[in-house]
Order: sequence, then C-alpha cells, then structure tokens
Amino acid sequence: MGSKYGVDYTKAARKLLRKMDPHDRSIILTWIDDNLAECSNPRAYGSPLSGERAGEWRYRVGDYRILANIYDDTVMIQVFKVGHRGKVYK
Repeated sequence: MGSKYGVDYTKAARKLLRKMDPHDRSIILTWIDDNLAECSNPRAYGSPLSGERAGEWRYRVGDYRILANIYDDTVMIQVFKVGHRGKVYK
C-alpha cells in the first residue's frame, strides 16, 4: 500500500482562504479534505501545469482553482495559491 500524502498550506494560501467567501472556502476545504488529504495518488485528481509553471499542479473545484506542489520525498502536497479561475494564475 502506498504512502498517504499530507496537505500543508503556505502562509499566502492561508491568507487567501481567510479572505474568501465563507461558503466558497468551506467547499474548497471540504474538497481538499475529501480528495487530497490522506490520498495515495494526488496526481489522480489534478492536472500538471506547463510553461513557467511546470512542476506545479492544478485542482479544479467549481469556478475555483487550487495550485499546489507535490513533494514525493516528504509525501506532502503544498497548497500555495487558491482563487477564482480568472485570477489565480496571475
């Protein structure tokens, strides 16, 4: 059985989540808890980014995007940005 990945949030990601509408924040955090926390393959739920963002991963939750790095050596998913799909990549 594979290792279970943990989820960590950067300080910037925590700040973005605090500023969000409480309903949307709840949906995103529930999605992360249900799909990413303790999962054995975080790549199954997202898509790799390309170009300047190669190596980063994107997860879609409605109109919102979760941007993260996946660290296999420490079995950790680091969420570094969360936001509306039109603004999260800027």
